Amino acid sequence: MATELYLIRHGESVANVEPIIGGMRGDAGLTDRGRQQAGLLEQRLRRQQLRADRLYASTLPRALETGEYVARALQVPMQRDDDLQELRPGDADGLSVDQWRAQYGGPDTSLATDPFRAFSPGGESWAGFLVRAGGALARLVDRHEDETVVAVCHGGVLEAAFYLAFGLGGTGNRVAFAPLNTSITHWRHQRGSGGRSEWTLVTFNDAGHLTGAGVPETSRREAVPTPPDER
Repeated sequence: MATELYLIRHGESVANVEPIIGGMRGDAGLTDRGRQQAGLLEQRLRRQQLRADRLYASTLPRALETGEYVARALQVPMQRDDDLQELRPGDADGLSVDQWRAQYGGPDTSLATDPFRAFSPGGESWAGFLVRAGGALARLVDRHEDETVVAVCHGGVLEAAFYLAFGLGGTGNRVAFAPLNTSITHWRHQRGSGGRSEWTLVTFNDAGHLTGAGVPETSRREAVPTPPDER
C-alpha cells in the first residue's frame, strides 16, 4: 500500500516581495499575483479532477489563503497543521531583511555553517526545523497509509521532504531547491521489508498551470538560514 503525498507551495506572498521575515507576525498573505497563481492552480486541479482524501495546510496566512483555493478545487475540508509552517524566525518575525541583517548579523557564513544556530532569539535553527517539518511529513504518511494527501506548505518544507526521503541530517552538506509558487511536488511513500520507508519522487516543481497564462513563475523564497535573495 502507498500514500500519495502532494506538496503544494503557496502563491507569491507579500513577505516574499518586500522582503519581510514572514512568521506569524510578518505574514500579510498573498499578493495580487499570488492570488492569480492560486486561481490558476484551482482551475488546474478542477480540470485534472485530482481525488484527495485529506487536505492539510500550514497555519501561516499565505499558506491558508492558498489552501482555500485548493480546498474549493478538491472539495475536501482543509485541516490546519502548525508543524507545516516555514522555519520559525523568532524575534526577527516581521522585520525587513535589512533590519534582520543589522540586528542579528544574518545572513553570514556562520548561518550556513552552523545548523544549530537560531535564526534569531526565540527562533528555530535549520537543524531544528528539519526535525520538526520532517516529522510532520512522516506523520502524514504514517497516518494516511493508502490514501492521497495534499499539503499546502512552504519552500523550506519542500526541502525538508528531500532531507527526509534521502535520510539526510542538518549537519551535512546543504541541499537547496527553488520551487515555484503554487508548484506541485508529488511523493509516493510505501513501507518496504521490515517497515522501512521507501520514497519515490513522482514529480517536482510542476507549475505547468502558470505557463502561457501571463502570470510570472516567481520563486522568491521565505527567509531561512541562507541569504534571503537566494531563497
